[in-house]
Amino acid sequence: MELPQDAQDKIKQLQNYEQKVQALGLQRHKVEGELTEIESALSALEDKKTKDVYKIVANVMVSAEKEPLIKDLATQKKKIEIRISSLEKQENELRTVAEAMQAEVLKKMKDK
Repeated sequence: MELPQDAQDKIKQLQNYEQKVQALGLQRHKVEGELTEIESALSALEDKKTKDVYKIVANVMVSAEKEPLIKDLATQKKKIEIRISSLEKQENELRTVAEAMQAEVLKKMKDK
């Protein structure tokens, strides 16, 4: 069955949207991993009774002050949460467009 050119173009666009959704999902997954690491570090710092804490700077572990480190990690956490929210929003928007396009292509295929 030969599809009209506009349906073929829509299928190519749909494939492109699906690839973008997958890429955003991978990005979101990576950023969620970073969030988990930060939450774990914050939890460890909050449980720690001593003031001796360390952080990694350019592959070197250095002594750090606890409170500024906690504030820095909390700031990073907020930024990552915003990034995750943004990626989820982009994913949902692309998915909505792709679903509408898919419905349009399927309709054209049925009408053919």
